[in-house]
Amino acid sequence: MKKLLMTTALVASFASPFMVQNAHAETYQVDPTHTNILLRVSHIGFSNMVLEALKPEGTLTFDQNNPENSEVHITLRAANIDGDDQKFNAHLQSADFFNVTEHPVVTFKSTGVEVTGADKGRVMGELTLLGVTKPVALDVTFNKVGVNPFNQKETAGFTATASLNRSDFGMGYGLPAIGDEITVDINLEAIKVQ
Repeated sequence: MKKLLMTTALVASFASPFMVQNAHAETYQVDPTHTNILLRVSHIGFSNMVLEALKPEGTLTFDQNNPENSEVHITLRAANIDGDDQKFNAHLQSADFFNVTEHPVVTFKSTGVEVTGADKGRVMGELTLLGVTKPVALDVTFNKVGVNPFNQKETAGFTATASLNRSDFGMGYGLPAIGDEITVDINLEAIKVQ
């Protein structure tokens, strides 16, 4: 779920210094190999557990002249949320947490983009987790757009952050020992669709 949020934040950071004359909206596909979405939550106050949402899918529509017209749609497989331990992952997939049998997909769909600075933005959207849809906002930094020298493909890169309360989506297991607030950190690369 944090992955979704982070992935959404990437779109918000389109800013005027990067606008190109006669540019128009371009479609980019999320590169799952070079994108990571990290979820952090307090574990009984001893530490912050870090989960990674692996293999995100989705598209970005990037309008350099009118960033507010940009859009993002991200899909995550709940079973791909990884805690780096087989037993722990089985618990994450159970009804206590992500309930992957009944709710296999987590989605984020943007509803608006606001430019907040030269390379900063805010992406508002709707996150659907455990069958519950709530508004979530991503604070996004636009990093770069250009040709990747390794694969010769036009690539756009963003970083983003967001926070949400898991209890808002009906995930209450372990509260308050296991924290309610989840912080999402997203590093996203997307490749232009030819």
